[in-house]
Amino acid sequence: MPAVNRRRQVGVFLAAAAIAGFAGYYFNQARLSSAATEAAAQELTQASLTDLNGKAQSLSQWRGRILVVNFWATWCLPCRVEIPALIKVQTKYAANGLKVVGIAFDNAAKVRDYAAEMEINYGLLLAGMEIMTISMDLGNRAQVLPFTVVLDRTGKVAYTHVGVLTEAALDLVLLPLL
Repeated sequence: MPAVNRRRQVGVFLAAAAIAGFAGYYFNQARLSSAATEAAAQELTQASLTDLNGKAQSLSQWRGRILVVNFWATWCLPCRVEIPALIKVQTKYAANGLKVVGIAFDNAAKVRDYAAEMEINYGLLLAGMEIMTISMDLGNRAQVLPFTVVLDRTGKVAYTHVGVLTEAALDLVLLPLL
């Protein structure tokens, strides 16, 4: 690949990451009311989602665990940047009752292929736009990806974040919950 194309790709990547970071900062400044957020968390945990084999699943199966729920898509460049941090967090804290779940707005074949390529070690589910509406009620007002919600062991929202999350940032959120 010519160096000019490579530099252009790096430039586009950095621009996308910067925009995602700004969006995360901007949209995390204002929070929804606690009651509305908790109702949305309840709705999310009860929602019927589809696994990569077409079987219906819900987040309620992991009740009693700390859940890191990451909304993403294979076509979302910032989402791809974030995945290695989610893999590491799942590995580090699984024994402490943590479960990372990626909710993809994509088709099963693309998610399956990407998961194999990246060696994703956490649960992956598929969702439609009704779940994006729930994410909006959880604080993702701009309906952008990636968006992450951390639920404590009781299912209450402990943290939400629009944009790319790093392993270090997740550690700061998760350690007090473990």
